[in-house]
Amino acid sequence: MTLARWPARLWIVRHGESAGNVARDAAHATGAERIELSGRDVDIPLSPLGEDQARALGAWFASAAPDDRPDILLVSPYVRARQTLSLFYEHGGATGDEPVGIDERLREKEFGILDGLTTSGVASVYPDQAEFRRILGKFYHRPPGGESWCDVIFRLRSLMDTIALHYAGRRMMIVAHQVVVLCLRYVIENLTEDEILAIDREGDVANCSVTEYRFDPEGPQGGALELVRYNDLIDQEGSAPVTTEPDHTTGVRG
Repeated sequence: MTLARWPARLWIVRHGESAGNVARDAAHATGAERIELSGRDVDIPLSPLGEDQARALGAWFASAAPDDRPDILLVSPYVRARQTLSLFYEHGGATGDEPVGIDERLREKEFGILDGLTTSGVASVYPDQAEFRRILGKFYHRPPGGESWCDVIFRLRSLMDTIALHYAGRRMMIVAHQVVVLCLRYVIENLTEDEILAIDREGDVANCSVTEYRFDPEGPQGGALELVRYNDLIDQEGSAPVTTEPDHTTGVRG
């Protein structure tokens, strides 16, 4: 008999559009070097459109059968992720009785000294970092005070160990950020640097999109999580406009 090490279902959701996304677009439109934001990245809320996207996500899950809805949830501590989950609840995506864990390992990738700069701003203010990133690539480049993709992957491997230990057989939903969605794919599917960066080049992870895995007991090593859908807006398109913006307060993608 195969004993499941993983959740029976795993949904990974990117939060709705944030006020930071809107401010970044405005900065790029005017050619500004810095994005006009006040306060910390962790405190940036959803935009009105992002709230609509989260409501649409909740309404879609509310229409699904009980076995097609999460029974446990993990969320990034960032305000925009927690707001997405709250609106998901309010619109019936889950019953409200499910355990919710706020896990700092799901936080956004940290950009250090590059935080708040547009792409042109990075090139102007920190040309050495722009050159380091060109040479190393986004997977390995770690700006001072920030993280590389490898650093994010390191903390997500720890997260997946926790999930395997405590949540086998459950129906789990994670609400987090674009780079987290991609790096979880890297960990779960045992991808290479080239493979995950090729997926990234295909386009941004859409706000409130769903990436889904199901446990396959016939998979390798006693069963594995198999990808069902990636970056899927399911039936939300008619409920709220789609946005596919980078998920951070710097203009440098990931």
